[in-house]
Amino acid sequence: MPNITNDEVDVVIVGLGWAGSIMAIELAREGLKVRALERGPDRPPEDFAYPKPADQYGYATRNKVFATPRDAALTVRYNQEQAALPTRKWGAFAPGTGVGGSGLHWTGVLIRPTPTDIKLKTYADQAYKRGTLDPEMRIKDFPFTWEEIEPHYDFFDKVCGLSGNTGNLGGKIMPGGDPFEGPRSSPYPLPALHDTLNSSMFAKVATQMGYHPFPNPSANVSQAWTNPYGAQIAPCNYCGYCSKYPCLNYSKASPQTTILDVLKRMPNFDYRVNANVIKVNLHADKKTATGVTYYDEQKREVFQPARIVILSSFQFANVRLMLLSGIGKPYDPVTETGTIGRNYAFLSNGGATLFFKDKNFNPFVTAGATGEMFNDISPGNFDDGIKLGFIGGAKIHSSQSSGAPIGTALPPGTPSWGKGWKDGMVDWYGRSMKVSITTTCMSYRGHFLDLDPNYRDPWGQPLLRMTFDWRQNELKLQRYLRDIVMNISKELKPDMVSEGFLGLDSHWDITKYVSTHNVGGAIMGTSPKDSALNRYLQSWDVHNVFVPGGNAFPQNFQANPTATIGAITLFAAEAIKKYYLKNPGPLVKA
Repeated sequence: MPNITNDEVDVVIVGLGWAGSIMAIELAREGLKVRALERGPDRPPEDFAYPKPADQYGYATRNKVFATPRDAALTVRYNQEQAALPTRKWGAFAPGTGVGGSGLHWTGVLIRPTPTDIKLKTYADQAYKRGTLDPEMRIKDFPFTWEEIEPHYDFFDKVCGLSGNTGNLGGKIMPGGDPFEGPRSSPYPLPALHDTLNSSMFAKVATQMGYHPFPNPSANVSQAWTNPYGAQIAPCNYCGYCSKYPCLNYSKASPQTTILDVLKRMPNFDYRVNANVIKVNLHADKKTATGVTYYDEQKREVFQPARIVILSSFQFANVRLMLLSGIGKPYDPVTETGTIGRNYAFLSNGGATLFFKDKNFNPFVTAGATGEMFNDISPGNFDDGIKLGFIGGAKIHSSQSSGAPIGTALPPGTPSWGKGWKDGMVDWYGRSMKVSITTTCMSYRGHFLDLDPNYRDPWGQPLLRMTFDWRQNELKLQRYLRDIVMNISKELKPDMVSEGFLGLDSHWDITKYVSTHNVGGAIMGTSPKDSALNRYLQSWDVHNVFVPGGNAFPQNFQANPTATIGAITLFAAEAIKKYYLKNPGPLVKA
């Protein structure tokens, strides 16, 4: 039995990042008593006042505001025949921890998927002949329509002060925006960030080649903004410290800048930090939860009783906690039974670095989302994938997110340290730009998450095990995108080009950073046979447990996930307020 039992609350929230903060304020405004439990430390805005975050070694190299592998490691293998090994150092991704979660140090690109991305299975069934795609692929539709989810995208845009150019306003295509985006109910709240030299060069050439570039949709706000919760965000000053950094200017939308200052003043909300939740406690019938158990900062075991449990940690943590708690049946890829762990998906990046002797891109003057992109090469917007036998696409962009010197791109053959590196920095710092891809990633029968039988965390709990590798569909997509990027690069007429794309024989490399856009593992769907959650992110098995986060995505699209995490969380919060509180129980019939 736990050493301590807290007072009962209406709602306990596990993880105080984007999803947890949204759920907390929406349910607290409904008058419920809400308590959040955060595994990491508190991260109040005053801790990141200028010049504290202007420290590349501390934040971008040493990952000062990320979870440590000691506390959040997982094990990794390519297939079921291999033994999985634990992560000792973050490489391909770096999950956050502490109040604000990954929303504290994200880059700030806030872009929606398209209506086709939302209904990808329907599109695939209509566009591809049977047998064309990998038979192991397990893509699915999201269990809602564009018309149902769009108002929640719209509200989250306003929470963040989204800056950019509207492309489709109520079905009318607008100049300067993305003509392929789904219809918006209202324009972007704020105008786009200023272009830098690289993005203006990219946009000009892309337009000449027939593509439709538009400014990166940005949660680094271009002007002062007061959001629907009453939080004030300052205009970005292009300081260059964004991705992997807390914002030193209160200009990047994060839980701290958009929600938490308001939420903390509400008397029916409180939160506990350094609270490591180890399980959701269930009634004997396992149909409802009674609360959660966690270890506090003094390593005491604490039971937190609650009427509603919200699991809103990072994607990996949500899936692991469901497995540890016995919520739902673990997925078995052989029999394809069970739901917890299925449909894990990551993504791949790639691109070309272009060097120009006669240009200075002034890379230190930038916001996290500074840049231009186009969405022409995404599902439903081009036909070559159908002809070549792959599904998916990418946002293709030229972005300038930081000018900090460690890791600055230098021409091939430049030494990585010493006098040669210094000479290379003198000659080439500020003289390069990138043309990059961020791709889709499909889900497959053999890509999944489960509990590792061999490795445990400091609390004695099994680590999460990932089984994942690249499939030919994603590698074919990479080779197709390479040709587009290299053609654009050629038109830009650089003095030198280096490139980095996956080959058809590539395996996933966990040691090199790609992105932290992990999805799946506890997905939303229309049936408890092949999904863990219903359309309102409610567990099919335990009706007072809701699980918002990237875990709910059935596959990964080319758009960054934050906008969709915000939208589906607001969608679920609305259902809890409108329906669940009046009549607790399953919101969708199985």
